[in-house]
Amino acid sequence: MKIPKENRMTLEEYYEFRKSNDGLWEYIDGMVYMSPSPSTKHQRISMRLSSQLFNLLNGKSCEVFSAPFDIELKSETMDDTKVVIPDISVICDKSGLREQKYVGVPTLIIEIVSPSNQSHDLVVKLNLYMQYGVKEYWIINPLFNMIQVYLLNEDGHYVQTTALKETGEAYSSVIDGFAVQAESCFE
Repeated sequence: MKIPKENRMTLEEYYEFRKSNDGLWEYIDGMVYMSPSPSTKHQRISMRLSSQLFNLLNGKSCEVFSAPFDIELKSETMDDTKVVIPDISVICDKSGLREQKYVGVPTLIIEIVSPSNQSHDLVVKLNLYMQYGVKEYWIINPLFNMIQVYLLNEDGHYVQTTALKETGEAYSSVIDGFAVQAESCFE
């Protein structure tokens, strides 16, 4: 849900706004968006995937972070800063880790779609993550029991590599050994 406001906020105004407003708030192109509270199914999927990634990456160079954890997207090719709160982020370049956030571009982002924010994850964030160079973006849609995997190609565009509905296996091309059985993801 977008906060209606005639004038766009600066990044500094956004951080001030968050100090006095509860909830999960993202900052994209000067606009502030509220993320809905996750459903029970959403939480179950998030926990399954987070724990699977944690076990897989434990002791390795990449690390998994679950929401709420701010990702301040910054890139050499982009002029402005965006603040998103993905459901799951895998960070391999740890130089951007701060006490309360990550500044940079995660290697893998997973978003679990909620009924009220489908277009935000399927359009806005897909394009945003592609522009900033997130190597792989997964969209988990519990409404349709679907997993979509997008991989960034050499031209900087996403190519959909997997679209599973209810059965089959989705696997990562950037995180060795990360694969998800759709059936177990949505049970």
